[in-house]
Amino acid sequence: MNVRRHIPTAVLAGASVLGVLTLSACSGSGGGKADGKLNVTASFYPMEFLAQEIGKDHVQVTDLTKPGTEPHDLELSPRQTAELGESDAIVYLKGVQPAVDKAVQQSGVEHTVDAASLTRLKKHGSEVDGHDHTTGDNGTGHDEHGHEGHDHEGDGDDPHIWLDPVKLAEVAKGVGKTFADADPAHKADYARNTDDLVKKLTDLDKKFQDGLKNKKSDTFITTHAAFGYLAERYGLTEEAINGIDPESGDVSGSRMKELQKLAKDHHVNTVFFETLTSPAMARTLAKDLGVKTDVLDPIEGITEKSRGKDYVQVMEANLAALQKALGAK
Repeated sequence: MNVRRHIPTAVLAGASVLGVLTLSACSGSGGGKADGKLNVTASFYPMEFLAQEIGKDHVQVTDLTKPGTEPHDLELSPRQTAELGESDAIVYLKGVQPAVDKAVQQSGVEHTVDAASLTRLKKHGSEVDGHDHTTGDNGTGHDEHGHEGHDHEGDGDDPHIWLDPVKLAEVAKGVGKTFADADPAHKADYARNTDDLVKKLTDLDKKFQDGLKNKKSDTFITTHAAFGYLAERYGLTEEAINGIDPESGDVSGSRMKELQKLAKDHHVNTVFFETLTSPAMARTLAKDLGVKTDVLDPIEGITEKSRGKDYVQVMEANLAALQKALGAK
């Protein structure tokens, strides 16, 4: 038998008001956690990777850059900009996405971490025909022949720090501290996860060091000057068809001739292209040189074309591609 209980109208009204107040409190900006998790916004994939690895089960991460989208070209919708202001924490890299830099500055979110502020940025490139020429200098600012590096057409500091595992480990430590400040209850977990990630990145660095020791060539050609820090870390020279911006414009005939000579002088057998931009230019140069093409992924986003499901796996695929191209295996 169903027993119908009569509840006074005033009690129901009070309960309704209390429910509304409770929902409002949970949805407030800066500190309200959905489902008990820290609401984290990441600007693009490398920052998402850091947030997920360090936050684990304690975070809900939103990536502003959808898979397959070139991060440099990102424009935020009004909705994305508004949602950014509702974050408990933001992880971004100033200098990669101007629209994000502006939105973060205006967001008012307390726990915001700029990856570029957590490690030393450098200028990679030369003034030769306005194109990038990055040589490993072991952190001295000079290449192994004593030549000083020059600015890339006034582009300023190179933001592609995530392609150096050592620098990414430095950034990870800062992200871990930011999460601990935003969510003190899980401080120990964030510290432990950060330590685990740093070890993973240290192991990756060791793989690159060992894997590129015995190479026949130290020069590689790419379409996009994204690998300056990687080249510097492991004593390589990157020659890029385009500059820091992967689609920075047409390439002059003189630059193409320069690359052709360089390829012959340094026994380059591969021209690298990437997953998020057109391979047409790389294929044209490779055809002229009589060499092959391959993928060297700047890991600005993980897609179905990526050789791996996360940062570490794609970096390992990059190492294998470099070893093959440089005669290191």
